[in-house]
Amino acid sequence: MNLHPIGKTGVQVAPLALGGNVFGWTADEAVSFQILDAFVDAGFNLVDTADTYSRWAPGHKGGESETVLGKWFKQSGKRNKVVLATKVGMDMGDGKKGLAKKYILQEVEDSLKRLQTDHIDLYQSHQDDLETPLEETLEAYAQLVKQGKVRAIGASNYKADRLKEAEKISEQKTFPRYECLQPHYNLCEREDYEKNLEPLMREKNIAVIPYWSLASGFLTGKYRTEADLSKSPRGGAVKKYLNDRGFRILAALDETAKETGTSPTAVAIAWLNAKPSITAPIASATSLKQLSDLVSGARLQLSPASVQKLDQASAF
Repeated sequence: MNLHPIGKTGVQVAPLALGGNVFGWTADEAVSFQILDAFVDAGFNLVDTADTYSRWAPGHKGGESETVLGKWFKQSGKRNKVVLATKVGMDMGDGKKGLAKKYILQEVEDSLKRLQTDHIDLYQSHQDDLETPLEETLEAYAQLVKQGKVRAIGASNYKADRLKEAEKISEQKTFPRYECLQPHYNLCEREDYEKNLEPLMREKNIAVIPYWSLASGFLTGKYRTEADLSKSPRGGAVKKYLNDRGFRILAALDETAKETGTSPTAVAIAWLNAKPSITAPIASATSLKQLSDLVSGARLQLSPASVQKLDQASAF
């Protein structure tokens, strides 16, 4: 299994990131621990979470995922086997949000406490904050890197022009630069990333860790009719894919899964990894069976003909 670098950091990751959005939400603590153990024991190392996970769930206030991860680190002793990625900036309630320096310096302490660790390997701006100068945000990260609390920084949901601007400031001020990007990218969502972001990622050697790699579960093949949408809490998010293009994509996934003896899930992950700019797709699992599909996808190498078939079926 090839390891991929996170930008210019020297940090290497296996080609699958485990999404922590489900920890403490649709995967309880015991199941989360099982999944984390199996993921690391299979030779993978990148785990991605955020301070705000899972604030959207009734009765939750954010921080649940980081808390579960912290307990697992303490119980398992496997912190040194994980490249830990978390994010800051989304609304945590009570006016706690954004990328102002003062807020980042406060919020990182809360994350470190929940995670029961003294450092974060990859600290990411969860979304762009147009009200805070990029320089102020990058200065906060520079301070955290200097203090050893953060090893490298990344961005999520940023547009190309803002990334270019941030890179320029990092160079001028000798601040750390955004070494990776988390964009919304998968077989169903190609146009924005491929047209607007991918050229810059390759030019600047920025790692790419796409989220919603399975299009909220649509690419697993479990949603094929409107009646299927009630199968999970995320069903409503895939209704927009139930159209001719979506069905073409599912047909190509089914065919390729049959040819490779795997699953549509595995093929969707393998397609992302076949793209030269992709470092490690993020996907979450709420069972060991789901994790097994993700792992087989990260190990699957598609033939050029299979990649072309999927490209054509998902053409935008």
